[in-house]
Amino acid sequence: MEKQTATVRWQLWIVAFGFFMQTLDTTIVNTAIPSMAHDLNVSPLHMHSVIVSYVLTVAVTLPLSGWLADRFGVRNIFFSAIVLFSLGSLLCALSGSLDQLVMARVVQGIGGA
Repeated sequence: MEKQTATVRWQLWIVAFGFFMQTLDTTIVNTAIPSMAHDLNVSPLHMHSVIVSYVLTVAVTLPLSGWLADRFGVRNIFFSAIVLFSLGSLLCALSGSLDQLVMARVVQGIGGA
């Protein structure tokens, strides 16, 4: 019984860390908008699509993630989500234009859901 409790505890910490990273990513962009806009040579007022694309993608694909977890297993989908979210983060870092950044945020949103 003790081994199962330790396993459940680890699983809860992993899920909590995933939720923390998603929440952090949702909010941290707000503080970085002025410097990102400067680097991309666009007005900070045009950067709202960066935030909206992520949040909207998470909201739209969240029901799909539950279905996928039921069909392919929670562990497989959670691991795939972490990989996809990390890939989206890398694409965000490599973005050279606002459109590329928005598309990278959509990839992050799919992984975040």
